Amino acid sequence: MMTNSDKQIIIITGPTAVGKTKLSIEVAKFFRTEIISADSRQFYKELKIGTAPPSDSELKEVKHHFIGHLSIYDYYNVSKYENDAIKKIDSLFKDHDRLIMTGGSGLYIDAVVKGIDDLPDADTDTREYLKAKFEAEGITSLQVMLKNLDPEFCKQVDMNNPARLIRAVEVCMTTGLKYSDLRKSKNKKRNFNCLFIGLNREKNELIEIIKKRTNIMIQQGLVEEATELYPFRNLNALNTVGYTELFEYIEGKTTLEQAIENININTRKYAKRQLTWFRKNKAMQWFHPNDKEKIMNYILNNQR
Repeated sequence: MMTNSDKQIIIITGPTAVGKTKLSIEVAKFFRTEIISADSRQFYKELKIGTAPPSDSELKEVKHHFIGHLSIYDYYNVSKYENDAIKKIDSLFKDHDRLIMTGGSGLYIDAVVKGIDDLPDADTDTREYLKAKFEAEGITSLQVMLKNLDPEFCKQVDMNNPARLIRAVEVCMTTGLKYSDLRKSKNKKRNFNCLFIGLNREKNELIEIIKKRTNIMIQQGLVEEATELYPFRNLNALNTVGYTELFEYIEGKTTLEQAIENININTRKYAKRQLTWFRKNKAMQWFHPNDKEKIMNYILNNQR
């Protein structure tokens, strides 16, 4: 019988659309275990198409956790996810020696693997003030505020991501401390081991898959889904590729054809940012998602 320190999480990650869901299900079925999702946009039950969550049939094949468990109205952050995920993992390890974690949100994976600082929850008034400022003055206003409050973090964060800027600025304003300083705590010691598997494809191959997936989403009703969600477009959960572009179409700022093209472009940019994040992990072993035999041999040869 394994002790908890001998338990293992097999982390299967990579850029969006690369094929993580399918492989994760196959590996989970092989080990007769369950899947922890680390895709921060698949948490929201209202986002049924644009975030490409596992299908109903896939969810029936293997038990998934943290898929559609939140509403877009819920406030959630990576610290809350860390606490929730660790509790779930400890519970599942009572019945399983290995678990699968999959998703493309690198920050959320890191939170489980090594922990993230206990940053304060958002102050509602401060967040609403910053959102209103962003709506009225644009992203430049947030960039200027963060440069004044925490120039060091400006070198680390995507300065074109308003959600990340708002989060950093609100923490600085709420605590009076630098966001970068609050994030510098030492890694937490976990009572499980991790095996990192990165999936990737040739650039042109991934571009074609992204394009095909976008077309499928449109056929499945993504435009209609975005139209229904349009009244709630200012919620953080909807600051997401696939929805923001269609909101511009709904507002008459672009044609549908251009909105679809923008989805493809922004998805490619997102995939590039994901790969940049994951490649920093020297423990990551990279495979093409179709190399199932090599992947399984690697997993089996690295069992505790």
